[in-house]
Amino acid sequence: MSAITTVEHLSEHVGETVELRGWIYNKSSKGKLHFVQLRDGSGICQCVLLKKNVPEELFDAVGAAGQESSLKLTGEVKADERAPGGYELSVVAGEVIQAVDGYPITPKEHGTDYLLSRRHLWLRSKKQWAVMRVRDAVITGLRRFFDERDFVCIDSPMFTPNACEGTSTLFELDYFDRKAFLTQSGQLYAEAACMAFGKVYCFGPTFRAEKSKTRRHLTEFWMLEPEVAYADLDDICRLAEDMLVYVVRHVLDHRRPELDVLERDISKLEAIEAPFPRMTYDEAAKILAEDEGSEFTYGADFGAPDETILSNRNDRPLMVTHYPSEVKAFYMKRDPADESKCLCVDVLGPEGVGEIIGGSQREDDLDALEKRIAEHELPEGAFEWYSDLRRYGTVPHAGYGIGLERTVGWIAGVEHVRECIPFPRTIYRIEP
Repeated sequence: MSAITTVEHLSEHVGETVELRGWIYNKSSKGKLHFVQLRDGSGICQCVLLKKNVPEELFDAVGAAGQESSLKLTGEVKADERAPGGYELSVVAGEVIQAVDGYPITPKEHGTDYLLSRRHLWLRSKKQWAVMRVRDAVITGLRRFFDERDFVCIDSPMFTPNACEGTSTLFELDYFDRKAFLTQSGQLYAEAACMAFGKVYCFGPTFRAEKSKTRRHLTEFWMLEPEVAYADLDDICRLAEDMLVYVVRHVLDHRRPELDVLERDISKLEAIEAPFPRMTYDEAAKILAEDEGSEFTYGADFGAPDETILSNRNDRPLMVTHYPSEVKAFYMKRDPADESKCLCVDVLGPEGVGEIIGGSQREDDLDALEKRIAEHELPEGAFEWYSDLRRYGTVPHAGYGIGLERTVGWIAGVEHVRECIPFPRTIYRIEP
């Protein structure tokens, strides 16, 4: 029996006879010759069926099989620079598992709504395949980064009894005989965990009920949130910087073919090195005030156009610190040198990507925290457990959240985050 392998491992089998299992991505025929582009999830390989070299029933079956027909093909692996991926399979045997006719996503142009309604099939297309494999590498890179630094993964619940950053963007639901919410962030629980383990991160889906229609927003997205005891703002700025450099390098090392499919400018990713440029909110506000394309008002949070103006000034992520306290969450520690500012940071991705990381030093003083909870009109009882963290062994601590889909979109060079998650959920879409 021939060894069963995958397209991405063909380089290990040159001159050997192997079996590939997959689907017909494309096919062309010339008389007594079939050229089949077989995809197997790991890549695409050109498989050549010469009529005289294969059983007649196989040649006829492949000739009648349409796009996305499933099949097994056995043949000799040959190096060929002209072939997709650099290798070709000279077929001698095989089997069509299912012959497909009328596959709904053809090489012609389709509208976005049409494709999103068929997302379960659209994932098989070359670009979407490449984006999802980049996403996988980003996830793997993130986990490896924190594992190598002895962080402990402590995941947070998705059902919560209270809001993390206000109630206006919460999904409320019935939870037996009471109300509950889908989580906006795992941060508060990660803070509790870091007091037990020192360095932790949580990683999972989060939900925002914003009625936003921009290319940067989803109602369900994934976020990784590290939290570190005995850390301040500078500590987590360095952590975020090191993390992004590591992850970009990991993707470059493991997903070059996919980036080529996406026609990504690799030089822009290779430029992602430490140190990242930094500026305060006030310094950023001055830049925006002098830019004719900005409608920014001092004291407000940055909008998407403002973030684009700022990020386009650099070839690597930009760190903006010390935002006004009024536009940031209750748990962020105030700057002792200027109580009107928070010890916080937003990391704006380059190339107009916008915010990909938001973080801060957390308020570790019980009296100050309880004052903020009251000022934000949050229910004190719901945050009693959170206040306990300041009653029993409080220490300076800090953390941040990184949005997975925005990060994938930046690294992959994909404009809309709806293509950066397998099955996107937006204000208008909850299917398939």
